[in-house]
Amino acid sequence: MKTSFTTTRRGIIAAAGAAGVAVVAGRARAQAKIAPPSIIKPGMLVMSTNPTLRPLQWVNDKGELQGMRIELGNEIAKQLGLTPEYVRIEFSAQVPGLAAKRWDMINTGIFWTEERSKLMYMVPYERAALSFMVARNNPQGIKDVKDLAGKRVSVELGGIEERRTREVSQTLQSQNLKPLDIRTFNNFAEAFQALRAGQVDASVTLDATAQALQDNGDFTRAIAGLFPQIVCIAFANKTLADAVVGTLNDLKKGGYYDKLFDQYGVLKSEGATFSIMGTGPA
Repeated sequence: MKTSFTTTRRGIIAAAGAAGVAVVAGRARAQAKIAPPSIIKPGMLVMSTNPTLRPLQWVNDKGELQGMRIELGNEIAKQLGLTPEYVRIEFSAQVPGLAAKRWDMINTGIFWTEERSKLMYMVPYERAALSFMVARNNPQGIKDVKDLAGKRVSVELGGIEERRTREVSQTLQSQNLKPLDIRTFNNFAEAFQALRAGQVDASVTLDATAQALQDNGDFTRAIAGLFPQIVCIAFANKTLADAVVGTLNDLKKGGYYDKLFDQYGVLKSEGATFSIMGTGPA
């Protein structure tokens, strides 16, 4: 898929306390509309991402970040007069890193839960459901959740995907069927590799990612549309969250938001406008 995103090589820094690196992309094109302490670096919007989910966020063969969420993050930064900077890191570290002020914004597609909405300011902007992917051509004939009974399933550690996979396993047990043999991995790329290597029978991911992988000939999407949920970007600072809400509403009004989501085949937020959902930190 061709995108408009480009990444410069300079500005690569080590992420404090993180295993990934931060990538500075592009240049601020207007005077900054927000400054510290609402952001952690003057003139920068620092975002965390786990780039293992094509077409939403991934790394191309040149080492450049690509995808719908990356493009949206770039445009939000541009509208705020800031330079986007990305920290590539596993999902399990992103909420603690936000609280520790290692980045300003989680831009990896975090599902909304009431518990999370009390830890940070969450802004719904996307909808997504889960799929079970299997080996190409589905040699085991998996078509229904019951067909997964006793199967080995890979999933990224620490996210809603893992939680929902465990709920599926519990449901199977309640029906006197074998539970799933759940294998957790640091990120989706590792979980997908386990499926590719035949170490598991299925892998759980988002519908859009599963469809992209199927279209690419990597796997077959056996079961789709499970647990449809609200997807958010998240912030520790309310002033920044409010500024991004305003930016998203402007992008919606101007047509950028709809065009971007249609380009990538991603489900849009159901509301006509954007706002913080939940109470935020106490």
